[in-house]
Amino acid sequence: MKLSERHCRPLPKGTPALAPAEISVLLGELVGWASKGGTIRRTYTFGNYGETMAFVNAVAWIAQREDHHPDISFSYNRCEVAFSTHSIDGISMNDFICAAKIEALF
Repeated sequence: MKLSERHCRPLPKGTPALAPAEISVLLGELVGWASKGGTIRRTYTFGNYGETMAFVNAVAWIAQREDHHPDISFSYNRCEVAFSTHSIDGISMNDFICAAKIEALF
């Protein structure tokens, strides 16, 4: 099943984070995403503020639907999205599922 077709699941404390090798393999499925500082992240650019805000709102909708929320920063024509799983203090499959859903949106 494709990452974008899966859904996030609760991960209790003590659940192991993905290993660096697993992260590398999964990043190969996502265009433009990179692992940095215990997160996976990507920066998107847009033509204007309205497009940027529409994207930010769509990301928020996905995050709320999946109950897995990224750190988002944005300006006039740029949006950076960063995922990590706070409950396990690392990167999980949930991060990749949400990133894939955002890629499908973009």
